[in-house]
Amino acid sequence: MQLAGTQLSTTSALLGNDVATFPDFPAEIRAPRGTKAGVSGFQVHFASTPIFTPGDSVDALVAMNPAALVTNLSDLVPGGILIVNQDAFNDKDLKKAGYESDPLEDDSLAGYKLIKVKMTKLTRTAVEDLGLSVKESDRCRNFFAMGLTFWLYGRTMDATLRYIDEKFGKRPAVADANRRALKAGYFYGETTEALLTHYEVPRAELEAGTYRSIMGNTAVSWGLIAAAKLSGKELFLGSYPITPASDILHELSKHKNFGVRTFQAEDEIAAICSAIGAAYGGAMAITTTSGPGIALKGEAMGLAVMTELPLIVINVQRGGPSTGLPTKTEQADLLQALFGRNGECPMPVIAASSPADCFEVALESWRIASKFMVPVVLLTDGYIANGSEPWKIPDCASLPAINIKHPEQSADGDSGDDFLPYARDENLARPWAIPGTPGLMHRVGGLEKQDGTGNVSYDPENHQHMVDLRQRKVEKIADDIPLQELKGPDEGKLLVLSWGGTFGSCRTAVNNMLAEEKAVSHAHLRYLNPFPRNLGEIIGKFDKVLVPELNKGQLNMLIRARYLVDTVAFNKVQGKPFSVCELVEKINSLL
Repeated sequence: MQLAGTQLSTTSALLGNDVATFPDFPAEIRAPRGTKAGVSGFQVHFASTPIFTPGDSVDALVAMNPAALVTNLSDLVPGGILIVNQDAFNDKDLKKAGYESDPLEDDSLAGYKLIKVKMTKLTRTAVEDLGLSVKESDRCRNFFAMGLTFWLYGRTMDATLRYIDEKFGKRPAVADANRRALKAGYFYGETTEALLTHYEVPRAELEAGTYRSIMGNTAVSWGLIAAAKLSGKELFLGSYPITPASDILHELSKHKNFGVRTFQAEDEIAAICSAIGAAYGGAMAITTTSGPGIALKGEAMGLAVMTELPLIVINVQRGGPSTGLPTKTEQADLLQALFGRNGECPMPVIAASSPADCFEVALESWRIASKFMVPVVLLTDGYIANGSEPWKIPDCASLPAINIKHPEQSADGDSGDDFLPYARDENLARPWAIPGTPGLMHRVGGLEKQDGTGNVSYDPENHQHMVDLRQRKVEKIADDIPLQELKGPDEGKLLVLSWGGTFGSCRTAVNNMLAEEKAVSHAHLRYLNPFPRNLGEIIGKFDKVLVPELNKGQLNMLIRARYLVDTVAFNKVQGKPFSVCELVEKINSLL
């Protein structure tokens, strides 16, 4: 299903549609076949107009077995198209899915346009002379379903046929079987009267340029590579595999030609400590993980704060606590990112809003980390990381340089006795001296430093001073980031305030309200620590503030505490993103 969804979204992008996707993976690696725990889904939204979400309720659902039907039927609009693999609705699979009777025969699906297709039988017939086993033949059913969907929505098969040649070229029989299954599904739709409706979706009016479909984890990886090149640095990633962040490690490991070095550590602690070592050595240092890994990295993150080294800590959030829902999305690590370390340990926090936005936030994270000599937390989530959308490939020459200057030995050969490793520039950043530079010897570590010299200090007044200084340095970043932007009127009855992966559904809901001339505006936060310096002013101009979050109200608590306003929390923790209709209903209730 992931392959089928990816091909449908890629084909739609090539046809010029705007596209947004939502892959939904099973949480168990080897869930029993035919059970609800093993259902894999992929939602695709393509349109002739700009879109921000993978869709609200779905207009067409393809269910390959009873478990897929019972899991996803609630997302299908009344009267929507329901295509099922009739061959899979046997007594055994019906029982696994929890059905007491066959829904294809008991009129329980009367509210939908039900299309029953014997996909297994038709696929086997299409490939029967190729000498494949029954199991191998049945693996082609997804291509049959893909072909039928392509016909339904006027999609061309060309891109998928090229993919089959590239993917299965060394196994001619398998390649031929998948081609036949794809075409069999397409021509089934064209030659039978099972589907009476055929849709054509025109090209979208997008900004001129060269586009490609990109997933969030890929965009983060490419943004990091670009940031390394723009700052003249080699990139080092120290990482331990964890869902849903592992694909960043996979992607970066492919690009040694760009000076990228990846290290798969034995655990999360070793991963971040190796990155801290790389930062001390003068490299652009990254570590990637999810919420459980951040818990393990906490002490080392404090070490990076104490040593004031540039480092990017990427947290691809997932459902928790503990192992939680490893393949499902959530944004419940905000307070952990802000406060999940011992002592007063401030770190800047930035959050991506969409798959394509991941490229820009990767650049911005490194700009801030290197300019202010501070570790930065970059938050994405499973929804953003695995989702995809069209990304306009930037002109590399237009990307701003990230200027980094390391102190050097003085021209007269000074011994460096006057070098102060904790001296401050106008940003309160200390110098990034590369080990081995003659005369610039200094030591680093987790014990409190004396300002200026960097010597270990237990002096109470110095500790107060350093704690205050590290906090001021993070707060000073507010003067270096853009003012908060607003969609809609500058003042009014209701402000929707969001962050992270809720951007698409919130922006779409507000756009719908604005089209109805409702007094609603939308502000979406990229910078979560520090907040943009005009955020309080914006909030003060609205009668009510709605804060939708995929957690129990973490940003809401921060906004209430910081700005002393009576905000309204709207929370969901189901491993699924907000639907637009949920937000529209809540907005209308407040209005």
